[in-house]
Amino acid sequence: MRADRLLQIILLLQRHPRLSARELAERLEVSTRTVMRDMEALSAAGVPVYTERGRNGGCVLLPGYRADVSELTPREAQALFAWSGRAAMSEELGLKDALRTAMGKLSATLPLELQDHAEALSGAIVVDRRRWFAEAEDTGALPVLRQAVVMRRRVRLQYASASEGPQQRTVDPWGLVEQAGRWYLIAAHRGAPRMYRVSRVEAADVLDETADRPDNLDVQAEWERLRSELEQHRPESVDVLVRVRPERAEMVRRIASPMLVRAQPARAVPTDDEWPHLRMHFRVREAACGVLLGFAGDVEVLEPADLRVRMLELAQAAVATYA
Repeated sequence: MRADRLLQIILLLQRHPRLSARELAERLEVSTRTVMRDMEALSAAGVPVYTERGRNGGCVLLPGYRADVSELTPREAQALFAWSGRAAMSEELGLKDALRTAMGKLSATLPLELQDHAEALSGAIVVDRRRWFAEAEDTGALPVLRQAVVMRRRVRLQYASASEGPQQRTVDPWGLVEQAGRWYLIAAHRGAPRMYRVSRVEAADVLDETADRPDNLDVQAEWERLRSELEQHRPESVDVLVRVRPERAEMVRRIASPMLVRAQPARAVPTDDEWPHLRMHFRVREAACGVLLGFAGDVEVLEPADLRVRMLELAQAAVATYA
C-alpha cells in the first residue's frame, strides 16, 4: 500500500504547485509524520521532491517531472477495460471515439497477458441502463452540457419543464449525474441550485460568460441534497394486496416492477385461494391504479379498501367513455 501512497503524492504534487504536509495528510488519510517520511523516501529514490519551511512553505515537486504509471496491475487493467464496456455512456457524452483511442493507446503499453485478460473481461460485460418497457432517453444536449461543465461557462437552455412548460433559462452548470439511465444537469439558476433532466433540454447554447461556481463544490453532496428534497415531496405511496389469475402472475410482476419500490418487490402471500396473492408497494398511488386496471379481470385488488373504491370509479369512467 505504501507504493500506491507514494504514487498518489507524486500525482497530487503534479496537479498542485505546493501542498502543505497537513493537506497531503488529509487527502491521503494518514498522519503528517507519515507524509514527511514518504517525502524522504521519494527523495532518496531520485524523485525531485523537497519541502520548504515557513508560512508559505510546503511539499513541492520539481516542475516538469512526470511519473511513469504504465505498470498497471492485472486488476487495474481489468477495471479500466471493464469501464470501456460502458460505450453507451461515453457515446451520450460525446466521448465514444476518444475512449476507443485512449484504450487503444493504453492497450499498446500492456504485456500481452494483461491485454488478453482485460479485453476478455471487456467483451464479456454488457451494461444496459434502460429500464424495462421504457424508451431510451433523448440525450442530444449532453455533449454540449459536458463541454460547458468542463469549460465552466454559462449555458442558455430551452427547457421543457414538466410543471411549468417550455421556458428559457440561463444557468451556471456545476455537474452531470447519470441515475439509472437518466442524465441530470446540476446547475444554479439565479444563485439557487436545481436539477434539470437532460432529456427535457430542447436546446443548449454555451455562452462566453464564466459560470459562477462555489469554491470547494461537492457535486455528489449537492446531488444527494437535491434528490432528498425531491423524494420528501413525492406523491403518496401505497401498499397493495392483489389476487392474480395464475397464468398472469409473472406478467404482473414484470409489468409492475418499474413502479415498485426496489426494497419491496412483488412477493407471494400464502393463501388457500386458487389464484396466487401478491403484495406490492407502489411509489405512486395513481400509478397502482393505472397499472392494475390494465389487467382488467385478471387482477383483483383486495387491499386497501379505499383503493378498491378508486379502481371502481376509474373503471366506470372508462366504461362511460368507451361505451
